[in-house]
Amino acid sequence: MGEYLKQFNQKELGKMAGIAKVAAKLFNEKGFLETSMDDISAAAKLSKGGIYHYFSSKNEMLYFISTNFMGLLLKDLEEELKKVKDHFEKIQFIISRHIGFYTKYISEAKTTIHEGHLLPSEYFKIIGQQERQYHRIVSSVLSDFLGGQISEDRLKVLTFILVGTCNGIYFWYDPKGSMSPKELSGIIIDVLCRGLIGYKVKR
Repeated sequence: MGEYLKQFNQKELGKMAGIAKVAAKLFNEKGFLETSMDDISAAAKLSKGGIYHYFSSKNEMLYFISTNFMGLLLKDLEEELKKVKDHFEKIQFIISRHIGFYTKYISEAKTTIHEGHLLPSEYFKIIGQQERQYHRIVSSVLSDFLGGQISEDRLKVLTFILVGTCNGIYFWYDPKGSMSPKELSGIIIDVLCRGLIGYKVKR
């Protein structure tokens, strides 16, 4: 997909992102398998020929949605973390940033988590690599906070708890509801970070 995208200019890539956002919303509402290119064409107010100019298939569209979303999570993350000196503050930063992206791109997040496994293996493998890279970054921050004195198995559990809690908001969070992303982040930070402090002390 990386080589494929090089043929498009920024304006066209923006158009693709717009089509992908419409498609992600439909995938959330109807399911990936149940959504047709006709459905996407109608919702995007674009002819099927216009859709096929950018995406040759639903699989290509799903991959575009997933890899772009994971790219947003990963972009500049390590550089941003270097600017945060305290290990505990880095954990807070990761949670707040993660929730911020998820609430801003909730349709894309839902699609990546819930439908990504339906991708052909060559596409799914790339998404998996991006997810593992993100988990490695989170694991490294948690390990530093705990002074490196934690087994790989336990570190993996803590990483999945943190990322899984942040990902889990897609089941129930309503961006149009009364709770802002900032308030939501604050609650999750309070619960998870208090738990991590307790875990660190207990050890």
